[in-house]
Amino acid sequence: MLSRLTRPQALTVCALPVVALIATAVFAPLPFSVAQPGSTADVLGSYRGNQVITISGAPVRGTTGQLRMTTIEATGPDARISLSEVIDGWFATDRAVMPRDAVYPSGDTVRQIEQHNAAQMKESQDSATQAALKYLGRSGEKIDVKLDLANVGGPSAGLLLSLGIVDKLHGAGGGADLTGGRTIAGTGTITPDGTVGAVGGVGLKTQAARRDGATVFLVPRAECKDAGAELPEGLRLVPVTTLKGAITALTALREGKESAVPSC
Repeated sequence: MLSRLTRPQALTVCALPVVALIATAVFAPLPFSVAQPGSTADVLGSYRGNQVITISGAPVRGTTGQLRMTTIEATGPDARISLSEVIDGWFATDRAVMPRDAVYPSGDTVRQIEQHNAAQMKESQDSATQAALKYLGRSGEKIDVKLDLANVGGPSAGLLLSLGIVDKLHGAGGGADLTGGRTIAGTGTITPDGTVGAVGGVGLKTQAARRDGATVFLVPRAECKDAGAELPEGLRLVPVTTLKGAITALTALREGKESAVPSC
């Protein structure tokens, strides 16, 4: 025979499954990654002991200032992220919660992801070289460009690599530095024809840039809003859509023509 439950007892019994579900949600792994500002590298110099840009077959010169490519660091594809970590990440300014599939290709192993990122970086480096030489009108020359960013993967360094190649080659003919002695940072993919594309994680990359001394940040125009959401003090956003536009903006900054520099 079933006994009758008082209202408080009934509420207690009914609450038990709810508490269990909440506890499961809080501690169960979720399909997210938590990202934070990563390292930056001056493409005009060296990174982890190796020269980033090495050019042979054409005269180059030493440069002043810095062109810093930026990265983010994310929890691994097999990391167990709980609901509490996701909530903490949503409210933090130095971290971001991103769908794991947006950071890592879905269903791939760690090894496959590493190979995928390496392939993307190789393609980005090839595109960066082609875009730079095309901009300079030197595509048909036998200029050999070697790019080395150690284990950095993905395509987002393309724009900065192109700018670095242009700076080293163009200046050899007596042209002025693109940087004007500043520390310039940025991000963006690049195609062989010089089109700049969006990359994601720009809010975290601006933090990495400012931390490492940058005062100007080149951002794909489509990501202006994201980059400006938590913009560090002292960092100026310059939106770009092409390699030529980025060079024009940097030239205007160097020459003190502030009104000619686009803004977000």
